[in-house]
Amino acid sequence: MIDARINAMINFVPAGSRVADIGADHGYLSIELIKSCRADFVIATDKNPNPLDAAKKNISAAGLDNFIETRLGDGLQVLNVGEVDTICVGGMGGALICKILDDSPQILNDVENLILQPMNAVDKLKNYLTDKNFYIADIDLAEAGGIIYEIIFASRSADKISARKKFDASPLREKYLALKVEKLQRILDEMSKSPAATSSEKFLEISSKVKGLSDQWSVVRNFLH
Repeated sequence: MIDARINAMINFVPAGSRVADIGADHGYLSIELIKSCRADFVIATDKNPNPLDAAKKNISAAGLDNFIETRLGDGLQVLNVGEVDTICVGGMGGALICKILDDSPQILNDVENLILQPMNAVDKLKNYLTDKNFYIADIDLAEAGGIIYEIIFASRSADKISARKKFDASPLREKYLALKVEKLQRILDEMSKSPAATSSEKFLEISSKVKGLSDQWSVVRNFLH
């Protein structure tokens, strides 16, 4: 069903979009995109037939067969150039999302917006998007099952950059930054047990990241408290 992660994705979709919902599962995101008037048309895809059959039933039950088309296949490979302007991918690892996008360069190069909810490897995905000339227009945070996730809105248009208004205003921001610092600090503590590890580029990279996140956390804490 619709949880905070899915709601955050929906809220990033520009009104009137033509959307591909990749890995649609039971079709809940696709259905809500139409019901909320965020999308005029959705192509719901999944590489597994069972969830796609469930999506078809849910779409029919919602009376949205004329607005949502289902397709069986892997990633963006079932799409044609020009069919959609926005792609949504959620509930997958960041590395897998990168692969899905990279496997269909013609489709990726044709779309305007990406709304992505990676389960991990967020930095890898962000770097990939930058390499592919997407701007990270905004980021939202959503908590589900006790875990805080980043939802990324990336666009081809620089004028859609909104100074990360959702990220800056998120009530989860302080907690999220604190958890990231804690996780990275544990890695540094383990690496510190090895002289070779402490002199490595990775150790310096993580240390720099911890400092940057800690500085952000301090700013947020001072502002909120």
